[in-house]
Amino acid sequence: MPYLTSFFLITLALLSYPLQATADSNPWAHVQQPSPVKAESIGTYTAGCISGAATLPINGNGYQVMRLSRKRNFGHPNLVFFIEKLGQVAVNEDWGGFLVGDLGQPRGGPTLSGHRSHQTGLDVDIWYLLSPVTTHRQLSADERESWAAPSVLRPLSDNLDPKQWSPKQERMLEMAASMPEVDRIFVHAAVKRQLCQHFAKRSWLRKIRPWYKHDDHFHVRLKCPEESRDCQHQEVIPEGDGCDASLDWWFSEEAKTPSKPSKPSIPPALPSRCDLVLRQ
Repeated sequence: MPYLTSFFLITLALLSYPLQATADSNPWAHVQQPSPVKAESIGTYTAGCISGAATLPINGNGYQVMRLSRKRNFGHPNLVFFIEKLGQVAVNEDWGGFLVGDLGQPRGGPTLSGHRSHQTGLDVDIWYLLSPVTTHRQLSADERESWAAPSVLRPLSDNLDPKQWSPKQERMLEMAASMPEVDRIFVHAAVKRQLCQHFAKRSWLRKIRPWYKHDDHFHVRLKCPEESRDCQHQEVIPEGDGCDASLDWWFSEEAKTPSKPSKPSIPPALPSRCDLVLRQ
């Protein structure tokens, strides 16, 4: 799988580059509110920004937001609507509430640490954990900061842990991937393999994409909104359900021990329109 290997090396280079070590060197981290204009995603998922972002309420029907200190519960209105729709499905199907991790910053852009995506208000991390506790009471501020997202894998294994995985998680991924505004969903390869065993040939399964880590949460990425003329679409997903040899590669030694690039690459510059978004 040379394509996947080279793609990983590029990604690893971006992750290893020492961007925005402090808030002083990253003005996007200082912004407290979205820009007061119409909503528009600008640039790419890994080099962009968002104007007119909506705020996801920290408590909603079927969901609660975690890590409030990070101030990353902002996104395009399409993303907020998606999360609220999925929350309603969780209530209707009695899954238990789900927990929401990062969306993006008030005006998107690069973060101080962690994500190199989540920049255009079209990405969200959702924990696999489904718990009736989160439907019966609001979590405290301390719980939202201290709770850890549990892995769905057995320790030191590529096999799912039946204590952390159930048909409810499978149904949640099916419902999320079936929504037309969703472009793709990143999961651990073991999750993809489990879904292939149960749902091969289903059209929505094509959107479920294996990626590194993602054993404690899945990452939903929406399509560029029609009115966001400067939003750049990601490459088209290959045809088929993804349950072929391309999935087998993720369990190979090559995938598990990729070589590191000799020199980190400098991340791409943001679109010029993002300068205006930052100043608005």
